[in-house]
Amino acid sequence: MTIELLRSSVVSEWLDYNGHMNVVYYHMNFDRAMVEFLNKVGLGEDFLANSNGSMFALEERFTYMRELKRGDQFRVTLQLLDLDDKRAHCFLRMFNVDENYVASTCEHVSTFVDMNSRRSAAFPQQIQCSMEEVFESHRDLPYPDELANKIGIRR
Repeated sequence: MTIELLRSSVVSEWLDYNGHMNVVYYHMNFDRAMVEFLNKVGLGEDFLANSNGSMFALEERFTYMRELKRGDQFRVTLQLLDLDDKRAHCFLRMFNVDENYVASTCEHVSTFVDMNSRRSAAFPQQIQCSMEEVFESHRDLPYPDELANKIGIRR
């Protein structure tokens, strides 16, 4: 089962002139969910303060399927698709809570970074174990339909 990381609702300040949540706030909330995931696997701010290691985003891709409007409640889930000794490939979905539709998705690849050298490095053993535990629990989940679709104009 995917991990639910965030529940929130759309506030007026997040709306654009079209009356729906602006893309920057989708990104912000996916980022908030990633921070929660990193906290769950032991890679939060405390880890950085005590070990001088952190995660950096390498690539992200967003899709927007349906609008979220002021007051809409939403939740963000994460599926860990792949993992190696220093990188994680995640897929996040943002659902409208009341109507249970997927409003947006985010495909995200990040790497562990040694903050002394500011270069990618292998996960520390305890983090690798924590990430592998999540990965194993997600291994048999189906790949998302939206995963890595080619971007462009469909003809």
